Amino acid sequence: QVRLVESGGGSVQPGGSVTLSCSASGFTENTACMAWFRQVPGKRREGLIAMHGSSLTSYADIVAGRFTASKDNANNTMYLQLNNLKPEDTATYYCAARSRPGCTYVAAMDYWGQGTQVTISS
Repeated sequence: QVRLVESGGGSVQPGGSVTLSCSASGFTENTACMAWFRQVPGKRREGLIAMHGSSLTSYADIVAGRFTASKDNANNTMYLQLNNLKPEDTATYYCAARSRPGCTYVAAMDYWGQGTQVTISS
């Protein structure tokens, strides 16, 4: 059974940083497509960044220069480092995975984690 568990969210001051983790199990983590999304209440969930294996495949414009994704295949964990955070980055951040070809941050995902809340506030 595929399982994705996010952690690392919390309250951060504007300009601060936080690193989110996604622990994956139940599939071939080293080759699976994994991605990060976020959602603000009342708005559509938006894709941020996708990785296939250890390779970055695509990312949204809002990610450039502030967010960085990485993967530790030995521990089956994907990370998302959020830097220079702004109040508008407040959202629930989700980890997702896709077992089909086509790994991008806008692709339909097959599996989802429960999400972790990140709140930017002074």
